[in-house]
Amino acid sequence: METYRLTVNKRVYDVPAEPNTTLLSVLRDRLDLTGAKCGCGTGDCGACTVLLDGEPVRSCIVPVKNAAGHDILTIEGLARGTTLHPIQRAFVECGAIQCGFCTPGMILTAKALLDHNPNPTEDEIRAAISGNLCRCTGYARIVEAIRYAADLLRKEAEVND
Repeated sequence: METYRLTVNKRVYDVPAEPNTTLLSVLRDRLDLTGAKCGCGTGDCGACTVLLDGEPVRSCIVPVKNAAGHDILTIEGLARGTTLHPIQRAFVECGAIQCGFCTPGMILTAKALLDHNPNPTEDEIRAAISGNLCRCTGYARIVEAIRYAADLLRKEAEVND
């Protein structure tokens, strides 16, 4: 067993783990950050998506040793205190949440997309979320929520300029 230094949601943790323990396991079982879900354990469903240095990764297949030394963002780190992040707010306001199982991964994937492309087309949104499976919504409201979030983020940026 080794100790890995992880920066999760801007907090530093020293976590003892076996090198091939998954990041998802460490987040859920050691750090009690349960927003990322274990849907498949093979990286196919996207329910476990977190951002690693701003890029979406499937935490169920990332060994903790590969996450050490990188910035990790989970859904728990997205809100600003009790204020929802604009993407979270958009998902709520657009009704893009059904059972909620895929929602954290979907929101973090949307964040990565909007950080790189603040005005994506519908095709670009659908391509970005193609690795995140949702069995409840049919994706239409998710796409609508991401477009709305892009508008909210642009308006927020205008206010802050």
